[in-house]
Amino acid sequence: MAERSPTRRLDTPRQDRRWQVPRWDPDTFGRFSERIARFSGTARFLLYMTTLIVVWLLWNTLAPKEWRFDPYTFTFLTLLLSLQASYAAPLILLAQNRQADRDRVQLEEDRQRTTAAKADTEYLAREIAALRIALGEVATRDFVRSELRQLFDEDRRHDGDRAAAESSRDRDRRRDRRNEDRRDEPSVRGRPHDD
Repeated sequence: MAERSPTRRLDTPRQDRRWQVPRWDPDTFGRFSERIARFSGTARFLLYMTTLIVVWLLWNTLAPKEWRFDPYTFTFLTLLLSLQASYAAPLILLAQNRQADRDRVQLEEDRQRTTAAKADTEYLAREIAALRIALGEVATRDFVRSELRQLFDEDRRHDGDRAAAESSRDRDRRRDRRNEDRRDEPSVRGRPHDD
């Protein structure tokens, strides 16, 4: 009996025999396109492109005929510039789409932060209003001072009134005692002598 090959067994998965397209990470390709788009919008890129075109034109107009590779209509240069533009446009669009996605995520995060900050601000405003109401019912330092000053002044007035009342009472009592003493004392003239 002939042995079966390991790929023909039922317990091993079958390998796909179709031609597979190479896979790439979309994020990596997006970063690559952003770098190209960022570079193609710089002054350095414009300087390099201008230098290349000027050298190209000078070479193909002033060089000897046997060295020229693109005659007067500069068809090859036009083809290269069209090729560069046809690749640059989608890369720039891809970079703009990625930036728009980042902006959308940033906008959503900002909206959430703003909503949370607004809720916090409203909460603090309610708390401050509650404290103001509560402080309206609580005695402040100036209020307590003025109340104590009034009490002190009233107490001093009452003390003065009490002292005046006590002194008048004392006077009245002394006078009453004297009067009583005079009544109780027999008069010296009419008093019998105990000898």
